[in-house]
Amino acid sequence: MVPEFKKSHAFTIGVELEFQLVDRESLALVPLAPRILESLSDQWKDRIKKEFIQSMLEVNTGVCHTIDDVAQDLRVVTLHLEQKAHEQGALLHPTSLHPFSRALDQQPTQDPRYLEILEDLRLVGQMLITQGLHVHIGVPDGDTAIWIVDHIRAYLPLILSLTASSPFFQGIDTGFQSYRSKLFEQLPRSGIPASLGSWDEYVRLCNMLMEGGIISDVRDIWWDVRPHPYFGTIEVRIGDLPPTFKEILAITALIHALVVYISRNRNLPPPPHRLIIANNKWQAARYGLNGTFVNLDVKTRLTQREAVTHLLARLEDIFLELGSKKYTDVLKEVLTLGSGSYRQRTLKERGLTFQEIIKETIEGFWNP
Repeated sequence: MVPEFKKSHAFTIGVELEFQLVDRESLALVPLAPRILESLSDQWKDRIKKEFIQSMLEVNTGVCHTIDDVAQDLRVVTLHLEQKAHEQGALLHPTSLHPFSRALDQQPTQDPRYLEILEDLRLVGQMLITQGLHVHIGVPDGDTAIWIVDHIRAYLPLILSLTASSPFFQGIDTGFQSYRSKLFEQLPRSGIPASLGSWDEYVRLCNMLMEGGIISDVRDIWWDVRPHPYFGTIEVRIGDLPPTFKEILAITALIHALVVYISRNRNLPPPPHRLIIANNKWQAARYGLNGTFVNLDVKTRLTQREAVTHLLARLEDIFLELGSKKYTDVLKEVLTLGSGSYRQRTLKERGLTFQEIIKETIEGFWNP
């Protein structure tokens, strides 16, 4: 059965970050998550959590009301995890694919649910050594959640192009700005969802999947955006993990403003066809901010960069109202400098090794 949609305060915020654990010397992925988790006191056990592989951990916020609340919350928990990782000889690497460690060398987390998923996915699951940024925004009811999910889909490619940070995989330049997104699309029940229309239709779909034995829980649906009835949120999952703390906050602020905008505007035109959105996502994954973005009215072709610029202008008053206007400067900086994948490639073209690129990325995480 699909759980009832939990009531939550509108537009509250929660953030989940997935970090790689790398050896302090070799900078290869290292399976130290179990030891780090064992070292945590009880107060941190709901804030730092296991993930699919043992060379990865998740940090998450509590329920926050502003982006500044998110910043304070995330800073404290991430610094604590950094300290605990350091005690075990590891560093946190903020990117969405490790550039040279092999996927088949990674150890799965010994959790019944993860092992069941891995048995179902086999090689597809073994390749999934990816990390991302997940942002939850509170909404009051299921129908509001579905309205937002249906309409925010059109903007998801822009979030991907801004966050793209996974150009290298197993020592290879993939040619993509976000190869993580392509690996993740190999999963069933992933990618851009179809338009759902109503909460009742979402429940009907989930019940069909459960009755067919395809899923056991709504969390087995891994769309790029999904309603989360347990938390009373919509969860935007498309983003790669940005390489700096300030970019994480800026992307969270953008998603927050978008959800407010869509929630308040109930006369929005129908979302574009799913094929249009999927092609915009492909362009974001392959070319990043330089990719093509077919505008929502399907009459105009822009670059992803131009589309982000238009979107920021449209949301300016909402950023001001939410107290997050300062984060638009960070987004504009990304438009100028490029996302994390562009910066990684620039370092590679300058002759840096993968290890040196990892060091640069780690050292830059807290840069103001």
